Amino acid sequence: MNNLKYSNSVLINLVVVSIIPFLIWGPFFPDLIVSISALFFLYYVFKNKEFHFFNNRALIVFFIFCIYCVLLTLFVAENMILSFESSLFYFRIGVFSCFIWYLIDQDKNILTYFYYALILCFFALVIDGYVQFVTGVNLSGFKINGSRISSFFGDEFIMGSYLSRLFPLLFALFLIKKKKKFEIYIIGFLFILVDALIFISGERTAFFFLNLSTIFIIIFIKKYQKFRLITFIIALFFVYILGLYSPDKMNRMIINPAKNMGFVDNTSTKYFFTPGHDSIIRTSINIFLEQPILGHGPKMFRVLCKEEKYQVGIEPCTTHPHNFYLQLLTETGVVGFLFLFSAFLYVFYTAIRQFKSILFREKRYLTDYQVCLLAGILITVWPFSPNGNFFNNWLMITYSLPLGFYLQSIYSKKIIKKDL
Repeated sequence: MNNLKYSNSVLINLVVVSIIPFLIWGPFFPDLIVSISALFFLYYVFKNKEFHFFNNRALIVFFIFCIYCVLLTLFVAENMILSFESSLFYFRIGVFSCFIWYLIDQDKNILTYFYYALILCFFALVIDGYVQFVTGVNLSGFKINGSRISSFFGDEFIMGSYLSRLFPLLFALFLIKKKKKFEIYIIGFLFILVDALIFISGERTAFFFLNLSTIFIIIFIKKYQKFRLITFIIALFFVYILGLYSPDKMNRMIINPAKNMGFVDNTSTKYFFTPGHDSIIRTSINIFLEQPILGHGPKMFRVLCKEEKYQVGIEPCTTHPHNFYLQLLTETGVVGFLFLFSAFLYVFYTAIRQFKSILFREKRYLTDYQVCLLAGILITVWPFSPNGNFFNNWLMITYSLPLGFYLQSIYSKKIIKKDL
């Protein structure tokens, strides 16, 4: 790889960047690209003795976590084969993130490729999503299921998750891209439409993540702070209008969750998020308390929640606890939980340092580009919200992407200083 011709390096870049559209079509091809890329990069690292890519705290801690999960599978898990599906090759997420770091070091053009891939995919989802919202059918002929908008994702209601998880990466690349004035207006218009589309998707967690990352970015960046604030305020006004037009969206996204958690009305029963989530959470706590230190092994929640002694509420059993931290507590115990919690503490600590540098008008601890990437990591490690399966391939890839860019920006000697 260190002596690749330009045409070959472009091909590799395009294959990796193709993950962005492939994530819309399903997890198979993105996971295939990640797996092949990880093997390819491991071969390169060992052949050329480029071990410095793995010689940093973040990756060392991550690989220790992966080894720990494999040991749990071998010695703790009730169903070893099922558990190995999650634990055995989980290390590839870290290797793939390092591969992105390597590719950026080799050719900054890959940043441009990612930027335009994200722009095109976001515009495609915006057009198709609003067509589906207005007509009930998207451009590929898929009909709305109830009040949910899914666009090209079909039966998988993860369009909002896709947009909200990749938005910080898009904004980071927007910040370092050379732009003409009309391009800024076009991108601002896209941001407004994306913000509102996430709301009408009906995905509460995605809408929360959008707000969380946006507030984080607005507080800590400098150059395009007003630009993002204005687009966000306009989007919220647009959301309000859409809420009047479609009150079921407002009930689903804001009013009903607020009632469940006791923020409105004087209801006697309070829930974690929703009654269904509450049932799963309380069941997870019961499972955790039986083996609090080591847990029961990766992917074992779906097995143990079927046992009546753990069950609480109306929907006690599913494939995962719908919260990363609860999942790690039940499946990997306090030890595994600490790995993810340490990542959250890192984000919190870094945010404090950034705030201090702003407050005292010192040289900023992070660049605006790094702030946006850290926002993408924040919504992955945020403790207080429902989540998917921590070991899910599709989710794994979406949170490996900003991590790879962030690692390159922090640890690489080839700092991104100029516009693309």
